[in-house]
Amino acid sequence: MIKLMFCLRRHPSLTREEFLAHWRGPHADLGVAGAAALGARRYVQNHTLTHDLNDALQSSRQAPAPFDGVVELWFDSTDAVATTFTDAEARKAVRALIKDEPAFIDLENSPIFLTEEHEIWDSAT
Repeated sequence: MIKLMFCLRRHPSLTREEFLAHWRGPHADLGVAGAAALGARRYVQNHTLTHDLNDALQSSRQAPAPFDGVVELWFDSTDAVATTFTDAEARKAVRALIKDEPAFIDLENSPIFLTEEHEIWDSAT
C-alpha cells in the first residue's frame, strides 16, 4: 500500500477550530467529490489531539510543535498515484483541492511525501 502523507500546519490567520472546520467541511467535500477520479482507496484525516499526553510526549523528546493534522491518501501503487498527474478527471480533482489549500494550510511548513506501508504487528490478527 502506497500512502500520500501530508503533514498539515494551519494557516497562521486561523484558529485551530477554524482550521478543523474548513478541513472537515469544504475541503473534505472536495475530496469526496473527486474520490473516484483520484483513484485512491482511502482518505483519512488525522486530527492532532490537544491533550496533556501530547505535551508530555513532546517535552520528553524536546520535539517541535506538532502538526495540526496529517492526511493519508491510500493508493494501490505508485502507478496509481502517477495517474493523478496524467488523467484529465484526476487532474481536475487535484486542481480543486490545491486551489482550496491556501485558505487553511500553511503550505510552506506542511511537508507532503509518499510512503510505503510495512506492517510490523497488528493486535487484531
